[in-house]
Formats: sequence, C-alpha cells, structure tokens
Amino acid sequence: MSKLYRDVLYLITEELQNDENALRSCLLVNKTWSEIIIPILWKNPWKYLKSGNEKLLLKVIISHLSEKSKENLSIRFKHLMNSSYERPLFDYISFCKHFNINEIERIIKTVDKKSKIKIIKDEIYNLFINENTKFTHLYIPYQFDRQLHLIPGVDKCFSEIRFLSCNAKINLNVLPGLIEIFKSIRELELSIGASNNKYEIIRLIKTSKNLVKIRLLNEYYSERSYCKNLEQTLANHADNILYLKLTKQPITNFVFSFVNLKVLVLNDSYHRYTNWNVLKDLSLPHLQILKTSGIQHGILMNIIKNSGGNLIELKIDDFYPYDCDIGIIMHTISQSCPNLKYLKFPRYVDFLHLEKLLINCKDLMGLYFNFDNSYLNTYVHWDNFFETLAKSSPINLFRFKFQLYEAPELKSLKLFFDNWKGRHPMLLQIIQDKDNLNFHAINTMRRYYDLIEKSKAEGIVKKYDDNLNGITFKDFEWIQSK
Repeated sequence: MSKLYRDVLYLITEELQNDENALRSCLLVNKTWSEIIIPILWKNPWKYLKSGNEKLLLKVIISHLSEKSKENLSIRFKHLMNSSYERPLFDYISFCKHFNINEIERIIKTVDKKSKIKIIKDEIYNLFINENTKFTHLYIPYQFDRQLHLIPGVDKCFSEIRFLSCNAKINLNVLPGLIEIFKSIRELELSIGASNNKYEIIRLIKTSKNLVKIRLLNEYYSERSYCKNLEQTLANHADNILYLKLTKQPITNFVFSFVNLKVLVLNDSYHRYTNWNVLKDLSLPHLQILKTSGIQHGILMNIIKNSGGNLIELKIDDFYPYDCDIGIIMHTISQSCPNLKYLKFPRYVDFLHLEKLLINCKDLMGLYFNFDNSYLNTYVHWDNFFETLAKSSPINLFRFKFQLYEAPELKSLKLFFDNWKGRHPMLLQIIQDKDNLNFHAINTMRRYYDLIEKSKAEGIVKKYDDNLNGITFKDFEWIQSK
C-alpha cells in the first residue's frame, strides 16, 4: 500500500511540474511528499530561479562540495564562504537533468565577475559531471571553452543527453566532447551568428540519427553560405523531423522536404518585415501546430491552406502588412481548419467572419484575441462581438482570453454573461495592456469583480483571471499558472 501511495503521489505531482507554487506547497506536507517533490524541483532548478536568488542557489550547490574543495574556496572567497556549509539532507545535484552552463556561469558572475572565476567553475563542473549524475539536457554558452570530455565520468554522465543548445560559433576545444552526443540527441537548438560559425557543427549534425526537433536562431545578418550548407544537411534528416522553429527566412527551400512535420514555428519578431517568399508554396499535409509572428499574410494563408486540414493549434502573434484584409485571413482559417482546437488571433475581426469561424470549426476549445492596440480598439464593437461568441460558439468552446488596450465597459461584459446562461461555465482571462494600465483601466477592471462573483454563483463563470494580480499564463493555458 505504501508503494502504491507513493506511485499515486508521483503521478499527481508530475502533473504539477509547471506550477512552482503548488510544488513548494506540497513540500511542507510531510517527508514522503518532500521526497517526491524535491527531485521534480531539482530536475531543472534553473527554471525556477528568480532574479536576486542566484547567490542562494550557488551556496546550495557549494554545500555539496567535499570538505577539501570548500576549504580551497574559502581561502579565495571569504565573502562567499562566510558561514558553515553542512552537507544537505538530499543529494540535490543527483536529481538534476538539465546541465545549463549558461545559468551556472551567470550565477558564478554574481559572486566574482573577473579575478578567480575559473576556480569556482572548475569545482562546480567537477561536482556536476561524474558517474552519479545523468543529464538529458545540455546548454552550452557562446565562447565556452572548457574541454568537458576530459572530466572523469563524462561518458556516463552525458550518455542520455537528448537535448542540446549551443552556438555555431562554439570553441573548437569543446567539439570533441560533442561527438557522441550528436549521435543520440533528439532536439537541437542552434544559434547562428554573422560570421565565425564552425562548419564542424554541420559535420556533427550529419552523424545524428535521432533528430526530431530543430530550432535555428539566426542573428539578423547570419552567414548565408553557412546557413545554406546547414539547411542542405538538415534536409537529409527530413523524414524524421517533426518540429521546426525558424527566426529568419531560410536560404533554400529545405523545409519543403519535411513532409512529416507536425509543428512549425516562424518567429520573425526580431527581423520585422523580412521576406519569407521562399515558403510561398510550402505544403505540409501533416502539420498540426502552426505558430507565427511577423510573417506576410499571404505566406501565412498559403501555409494554412496547404496544411491538409489537420491544424489543431494556430497561434498568430502578428502579420503584415498591417492594413491587409483581416477578414480574408479569418475566412481562410474557417475554411481550411475543420479540426482546429485552439486559436490565437492578433486583431479584431467583424462578427460575420467570427460567426463563420465558430460554425465551421466545431472542435474549437479555446480562443485568444489580442486587441492590444489603441487604434484597433476603437473599432471593437463589444456588444456584437460578445453576442456572436455566446450565440455561435461550439459546445466545447468555453475558454476565452482577451488581451486589450482598453477594457470593455461593464454593460458589455454583463451582456456576454447573460447570453451565456445555460452553457458550460467559462474560463475567462482579461489581460490589460501594461502601457495603458492607468487608474481608469484598473478601476474599470476592478468593477468586473462583483459581476464575475455573481456569475460564478450562477454557474456562468467557473474561473476568472486578469493581470492585475501578477499571475501569468501561457497562451493556451487557463488553469495552470507558470
């Protein structure tokens, strides 16, 4: 029974792994709960690291060092070692699965920015890399030059690496330690610079046998010849690639070969309004998730049309030109996405096109509209908008999120709730633009509270959140806070 109890607790807490507050609350229940929660929190401790707590985390890490190593550091860093370091009750380092050198170097710099920083690094790298640890994720920063493959126990420690994040400008001293890693990784995140990118990285990619996820993060003037060579190499893995993220238009049409691609992310927010015409005839018949930002509306519509009707999640943060016919884009979505479950749309759309979307996309479960623009906000006819949502939303659609420059009047929201009576209680989030979070805006949103509490009592609203309480959510998240 005891083992069953622990197994059930483990399954429950695994579902909470993105909710830091809930996990920390569970720590206080009893020893059994702590023994289950601590490995989850320490699986990726950098994920929960808040600004200002770097020195605290570093002290916890140092507490795992041998007495000899502590003594060695205390001679050089009295300000860091000014208190006794008892061996912790748990071997936290052994639970760590994400070896994030970016974060390790950052927290070390909070203690010593120049002089003897290498001494601390050496001690900490030797602490993390040994035969008692096994990492699944490895993050290597730009200009990192440590020869990790020379540290005893590294082969076993890195034998289960499945994710690698590194820079194409990586120091050549590091590459020997990546040979075996590249053969087994499933996910690669590669930052590409304007020059000095190492072709040895491309040669290592050729040896990869299990790549399924690729993220290419390009600088604005990334090296064209290098990108072309890289794209041609990735095309050889086309049958296996399921996830692709690009931050700049590719040089070649290598994406066309990814016939089994399920997730495509095109994020041009950094290189605003660059040309993506190489993708104008892209056809991805198995695509299920599409996320875009700053892409021409024509390219966007063609990708949607050529997705084989399999899109279940569509996240559009922005597109251009700014004054294009928004109705055409919404019409394309309603005609080409019969299986769509979640949609984020960056503009106001008239109620006729909204109605067609709600009627045609019968599997919709969540809608996120971003009206975070003062110019666009003047054209939002809230009564018509809310009436259409209440009248035409399919049965499983009760999750709504509105990001606004200016919140709607109380009477419009009341109309929405009145028309929603008898339907599944809604999950509602209203996010006020931070630049317009003035007294009037805050006062307007606070006037919602009485209405919302009344609607909760009547079974109209199940849960309401706004950004006045400081809670943040992922785009398609209505329950679990980050």
